Amino acid sequence: MQGLSFYWPFIRLGVTDVWRHKTRSFLTMLGMVFGVGSVIAMLAVGEGASHQALESIKRLGSQNIMVNSVKPTSDESTSSSATRGARLAVYGLLNDDEARINETVPGVEKTVPARMVRRNARFNERQLELRVVETIPEWFEVVPRPVLAGRVLNEADMESRANVCVLTEFGVRKLLAAETMLGQRVRLGGGVFEVVGIVKNESGGTVRAPDSDADAYIPMATAARLFGVANIRYSAGGMEGERVELSQIIVKMRDTSVVEAGAKAIEAMLKRFHKKQDFKIDVPLSLLREAEKTKRTYNVVLGAIAGISLLVGGIGIMNIMLASVTERTKEIGIRRAIGARKSRIVVQFLINTCVLSIGGGLAGLVVGVAIPLLITFFTQMPTVIQPYSMVLAFGISVGIGIVFGLYPALRAASLDPIEALRHE
Repeated sequence: MQGLSFYWPFIRLGVTDVWRHKTRSFLTMLGMVFGVGSVIAMLAVGEGASHQALESIKRLGSQNIMVNSVKPTSDESTSSSATRGARLAVYGLLNDDEARINETVPGVEKTVPARMVRRNARFNERQLELRVVETIPEWFEVVPRPVLAGRVLNEADMESRANVCVLTEFGVRKLLAAETMLGQRVRLGGGVFEVVGIVKNESGGTVRAPDSDADAYIPMATAARLFGVANIRYSAGGMEGERVELSQIIVKMRDTSVVEAGAKAIEAMLKRFHKKQDFKIDVPLSLLREAEKTKRTYNVVLGAIAGISLLVGGIGIMNIMLASVTERTKEIGIRRAIGARKSRIVVQFLINTCVLSIGGGLAGLVVGVAIPLLITFFTQMPTVIQPYSMVLAFGISVGIGIVFGLYPALRAASLDPIEALRHE
């Protein structure tokens, strides 16, 4: 087996030849530089976007099933009161639905009901419309949220029907501004609530997220005492409102293996008791799998598009190597005349090709890492540089260089020594 000592003269000769034609070599390597750089950068951007969506779905809990109330489009979903000008829409999930899920669906660990209503919040002279989430303490167990200050709701709040609330960070910044946050009293609708905690809000991406930008979590028992179930709005034309017992039921299953079967069982049960399609089921686990599948497809498409520029770079290398063979025809004839074998001629030109492709590939790695960092810095768009994309892009660049350099190398080796010596 021939060692480095055999190839070293060829390597040195290849580097010398590249350096002797610096401008031509630089322009040839640019194709590989931008090819490798674009592959890494495009995969990093795609990975960043996919990673953000996947993380949002994961935060909803892979063991959770989100059952949401949805207002039907049909007019039959509403019931009008006897009073002229009054209209009350009745739809959505019921407290009985939660009980049925616990009793009939196998594998359920716990259920967490919630009712969500938009209400105006007031603090001194400042006002902000919040989404008030009426729920129970287990909400923060099935959908964990980082606690930034204070605490979340507890069982004592439920039992005493305390007027306490937990705000999301966005709502705190808008409503309380520079005030001391914990312990402040905020008016929500017709009640005054003490702020006992602040949590970080999360977005659910394509799923109906448990959080919105500005939320206030209050005990469900307190909400029932103060607000009731119906949400009424008065206008010059009369009264209009809706009655929804539960906006959402989060069902936590004991294991991920029973999540999808549990979702089907819940859907079948709800259809038996709901004449209209006034509910929707989101399964983060299924959406996670779909998102991961989409991510793989997206990466393949992006990689293929970026790979075209690598092929263009390979064609540039072939072109320049064919020109080099023409320029060095007489030199090749002399080497063949004094006994150089065809294999050594092939090795010499392949090493020249490798110097170009490896040099372009290494420079491309730098460009490929720099572009995503600049994108994140200037646009705040998340990018994720995967090590495999760097190895893949560099390996392909070297492989393309060798493949596209093979024909010029074989053509050089097949030159007739006599004809080569006559070449001017």
